Amino acid sequence: MDVGLLMSYAGGFAEAVRGLPDYEAAGVGNVLLPEAYTFDSVSQLGYVAARTEKAGVASSILNVYSRTPALLAMTAAGLDFVSGGRFTLGIGASGPQVVEGFHGLPYRAPVARAREVIEICRTVWRREPLAHEGRHFQVPLTPQRGGSGRAGRPLRLVNHPVRPDIPIVLAALGAKSVELAAELCEGWQPTLYLPEAAKEVFGPSLDAGRACRPAHLPALRILPDIKLCVSEDERELAEARAQVRAYLALYVGGMGARGGNFYNALVSRYGFEGPAARIEELYQAGHKAEAAAAVPDRLLDGVALVGPRSFVAERVSALRESGVTGINAAPVAGTHERRVRDMAALAELAA
Repeated sequence: MDVGLLMSYAGGFAEAVRGLPDYEAAGVGNVLLPEAYTFDSVSQLGYVAARTEKAGVASSILNVYSRTPALLAMTAAGLDFVSGGRFTLGIGASGPQVVEGFHGLPYRAPVARAREVIEICRTVWRREPLAHEGRHFQVPLTPQRGGSGRAGRPLRLVNHPVRPDIPIVLAALGAKSVELAAELCEGWQPTLYLPEAAKEVFGPSLDAGRACRPAHLPALRILPDIKLCVSEDERELAEARAQVRAYLALYVGGMGARGGNFYNALVSRYGFEGPAARIEELYQAGHKAEAAAAVPDRLLDGVALVGPRSFVAERVSALRESGVTGINAAPVAGTHERRVRDMAALAELAA
């Protein structure tokens, strides 16, 4: 299994980039940068590409609402150019909290929209004239769709991309979104991934998507996001587990209104309906510490790699057996040296 480094978007970016050569030497094969309602990740990914030599560079994730499909294609081609063919386009639907709450756009038809985005990106990268007639995107825009009718003709990308087949990874949790990833994308990027429940929860969608997968695409890569801390020190592990508890409480309890939280729904599908409801109730009431304390140990241990090396080795084996082909890890140790050491340990175990 490959190992990727999920960089933080919360701060300390310049310092983190200075340390990337250490991660490359430790066996990190990919560097990923998320984007939420933060600094944009595209400008920072260009900087990451300039400061790395071998590691792949990936967006994790660019939402399919706030940029047009053609701009996503242009952006991916540009980042692939400046990285020398090392870029992977990670996309996803995000959620209404970001799309409507921050970008002011209606959160509609995420799966159908992502499908059209993928089709348009690949048309652009092949340097074909961009003519797309879809439910959500029409290029060129006709007067019937609000266009002026004066200058709409299909255009092709001026530059020649480094690669006409830039890999696309779809971040997805819902059944239809996971099916789309298995049908059309090079990779699928889940989060809060519990390997013991993966076959039951995601298996039918993966099977349905693979049944329609074009023969020219490679085998689907499964690349979950996972928090990481490898240590024998009980105090260090307690601090790491507290961080992961807070993270899980935020996602299970606070990422969306009640009834509209994808992460809460996923954890419930894993069999944690009661705890998920309790975490959401506490978090929505402003009791964040109590919500974190309500995260079950079994859930934390199932979706994170936090523990002694022997425990992490067992969990890496469970991930591999469930079909995972790569791990995108977010190390949570307190120092750069410790984070590098943890990534090196994970790279050894994954290999």
